[in-house]
Amino acid sequence: MIGSLRGTLLARHGAELTIEVAGIGYRCAASPGLVAAGGELGDELFCWVHHHLREDAQTLYAFATEDERELFEVLIGAHGVGPALAMAILGVHSPGELARAVAADDLAALCLVPGVGKKTAARLLIELKSRLDVGSFDVGTVPGGDADGGASGEPVASAKADVRSALGELGYSADEANRAVAALPAGDNPAELLRAALAHLAGD
Repeated sequence: MIGSLRGTLLARHGAELTIEVAGIGYRCAASPGLVAAGGELGDELFCWVHHHLREDAQTLYAFATEDERELFEVLIGAHGVGPALAMAILGVHSPGELARAVAADDLAALCLVPGVGKKTAARLLIELKSRLDVGSFDVGTVPGGDADGGASGEPVASAKADVRSALGELGYSADEANRAVAALPAGDNPAELLRAALAHLAGD
């Protein structure tokens, strides 16, 4: 089983990367975190890998951090969660953000993921509580927060939930709000994130 790769970034097609190692090109489905990390063709690239085996196919999923890979493996072990949905969750929440959401029973945070409704989110919260070792991830507040996790230290997931709610009040559909929130940069200021979401929607 392949657990990691270190080689040359040979090709990039959307979220699919081809990494050449000792003359062999490995095609990998890259996590949003690895895609965001960038890198030019010809650069050396290291990634953690989940080697997904099925009767009819083998797929390599590549991640920027070991935490991303661990969370992906926890997610695909949950009922009804396949690799595509697990990647979608990673596209909205970092491992630390999701761990905070699970610890806080934050249903709205899971509903930020495109395609995840309240029933699916509720089921995921129950399953992840038993499967996810919250203590293995960095679940501290975002930079700038106070020690007690007060207003300035609200989790990023909660700030994104506020933005999603605000977009709904402004008349945007759930799908539009989910797409906008999924495209947001990291941050814990709801006002700034709302402006970024509105700018994204205006550019659609």
